[in-house]
Amino acid sequence: MWEFLDQSLVAQERYTLGRLQEEILQLCSDCSSGVKIKMSKITTELLLERAVPRSTRLRKIETLNLSKLQLKTGDLDPRLFSRLRHLQKLDLSDNLLDKFPNSLTLPDLRVLNCNNNQLEDVTALKQFPLLEELTYENNVYLTLNDDYKVMFLLQNLRLLNGKDITKLANHVRRVNSRKLTSKVTAHWKKFFRDQLPEKYTAEQVKSIKKKFLKSVQTNVVYGPSSLSEFTRWRVKMIAEEFLSYSLGLELNTDTETEEKMDENEEESAEGPKEDAEDVGKVVVTPRKRKRNHSKSGSGNKRSRSQANTEKEAVLNPKKSSQVQDDPAPDKARASNQPAKEAIPDQEAEGTQKNGEQFPRGQSNRRSSQLTGEQKSQEQDNGVVNLTPIKNSKGKEDVSAEPLHFLQCHSKGNSREDFKTQLWSCVFEPLLDCGARKDPIVGSSRTVATCGGESVCLIDCETGMVLKKYKVATEEFFSVAWTTLPMVISDSRKKSHNILAAAGRRGIVKLIHVAADFCYGEIKAHKKPIATVCFSPTRETHLFTASYDKRIALWDIGIPDCDYNFKASQLLVLESFSVPLRIALVPTCPEQYLLAGCEEGCFTWNIKLEKEQKSRPFEVIFQFPDEEGEMTTSHRVDGLAFLNDDVVASKSSKPGCIYLWSWSRSFDTKGKGCQRTVSAVILAELEWSTTDLSYLTLSTCPAKEHVFCGDEKGSVWIYNLSNYTTAWSSAKGKRSDKRIPPTQILKWPELQSNGDHLSEILINNVITDPTFTYLVALTSVNITAIWKKS
Repeated sequence: MWEFLDQSLVAQERYTLGRLQEEILQLCSDCSSGVKIKMSKITTELLLERAVPRSTRLRKIETLNLSKLQLKTGDLDPRLFSRLRHLQKLDLSDNLLDKFPNSLTLPDLRVLNCNNNQLEDVTALKQFPLLEELTYENNVYLTLNDDYKVMFLLQNLRLLNGKDITKLANHVRRVNSRKLTSKVTAHWKKFFRDQLPEKYTAEQVKSIKKKFLKSVQTNVVYGPSSLSEFTRWRVKMIAEEFLSYSLGLELNTDTETEEKMDENEEESAEGPKEDAEDVGKVVVTPRKRKRNHSKSGSGNKRSRSQANTEKEAVLNPKKSSQVQDDPAPDKARASNQPAKEAIPDQEAEGTQKNGEQFPRGQSNRRSSQLTGEQKSQEQDNGVVNLTPIKNSKGKEDVSAEPLHFLQCHSKGNSREDFKTQLWSCVFEPLLDCGARKDPIVGSSRTVATCGGESVCLIDCETGMVLKKYKVATEEFFSVAWTTLPMVISDSRKKSHNILAAAGRRGIVKLIHVAADFCYGEIKAHKKPIATVCFSPTRETHLFTASYDKRIALWDIGIPDCDYNFKASQLLVLESFSVPLRIALVPTCPEQYLLAGCEEGCFTWNIKLEKEQKSRPFEVIFQFPDEEGEMTTSHRVDGLAFLNDDVVASKSSKPGCIYLWSWSRSFDTKGKGCQRTVSAVILAELEWSTTDLSYLTLSTCPAKEHVFCGDEKGSVWIYNLSNYTTAWSSAKGKRSDKRIPPTQILKWPELQSNGDHLSEILINNVITDPTFTYLVALTSVNITAIWKKS
């Protein structure tokens, strides 16, 4: 592990090498006996000396090693490099290059190594048309979009960052280009062809071209959102070619303008990956799943297995989810099992950071979007194709289409792993998307999931597992996103999404997703962390709730360009029991925090102006028990705000979810010292009668929906838009009857290798902010994704 850590430290220091060099020079000049160090420059003598083997003539050099010379872009002299006419292998790794000059003129270059630089653009690599092998790992500004660009630009490229990309590159050059060309042509015919008169002036053509290029880049969407930059780049290229051939317009060959069109756009740094090992086909057919249950102990959620494989289950779109009429019966909870340690995946290539390996993700696409040949390739690469069996019960529900059933967290790449439990998922916040107004693009499609030893990032539309992060000795229970303004270069700032992941070890991992880099960790607690969340108003403030019966508030700081950061603990909230779910009050997120715990529902005052760093709870809420008596002693394992005031919680009374008013409940506390108050119940939602714990709920405030899974694999959906107006009234009365679910998404029947998969618990279910995608995490290592019709 330490060997990998040393390599990552070298990568972190690449930004400061130039500055350190200057400081060393200054120190040496002040010392009479010091050794003078001078910056290496590209000269004929240096090229001859660094040739492998050494050479006497530039034109005879075939292999050249220019690594670790602190070279900047300006040091690459095109006039000198033009003399290297027979150069086939060039190593420029461990330097300070931010781009390539456009005219290096290396006509025979076949292999290029640019690892550990500061490259921001790859389009200049098109000047090396014979390039077959290219590596540029640990260039943190390069993303998946750049991988696709070089695959398109370099027609002979076979290996990218050590992976065979032949099949994927052919798909990018042919299928992708064909689809985009068709869309661009259709966009022209539908919106612009009639705007151009039969006899047009140069000014009219120029105006139409400008409008068309802007419109086509904004409205032509294809593939996952993580490839949006590549798609716009190709769309612009195709549109210009189309206009050139159709109208005789001059092509715009300036690629840099487009590259910097939207610097604040979300990045994704996963690399293309082809599995090196073929595995046999696994067909999983949907059937209902059952499971044995028993009570859980403190400090352990249900049995969790570590994971590391990516498998996609593709459902036939015509076989949609079904409505369930009857609530699920009671089941007992599964017993706890200790987490097992696992070795980092040796097949996935990644960067070793802080002692853990974070491999790049595999690309798993939806079968319905691939050709027969590509489907076969995915089966060989270990992708599990799931097709639903027609269920004889219930009616077909057309409101939600099942898109993907994925096994992303399997332990040891095992297809038989249906034991790893998945616990937390959260959609990635959308960075500035410029002029794009498409409703799908306007809401995030990328969701982070955790369970076992891994965290995965999934594109909900395509089912592609974009990235996977692993810690062999960890068992992740919770993930949360924040967006930080990070310094990238020349003191420029750019917004980047940071993912926090925590679990059994009590350590928070901080991951810069676009750079594929876990840049730090916070040893937050000595016991497992149940859940984490960021403040909506202060992007660096992170709350961690632990089995040590404490909730801590941390300032994680903002990392500099070398990923140096300073975290500090601001506050500790003392609890009488283990906190399971936490939520900041929307109307005053910097003043009050609400927590559902093993033995009640509590509120703390979290204002930082107070001198007291360690604080007891301010209020504990009472709820009705099964006999109707008010009690504070109950487990609250589901907690979320439906809007600014209405709270949804799942607690002491089986078969129901409470909706209650935060403001009216808290106001009953008055100005006295009363610490126990009764929750002002607005309504009860009818739910499963199970007494199983940790089946948490979620809300979609924008659509006024509540979601909760049950012990039979079903998802209960409540549309409460008809009730919230009445509840907002100060005289709003409690609903007399329980509100039934608007619909219940029924789990499709599954089987694997002829064996029926059963006993499915829905541990967590969430939607994106616009309720376009619904994601459910299960107790059997399956992530289920539905799309609202």
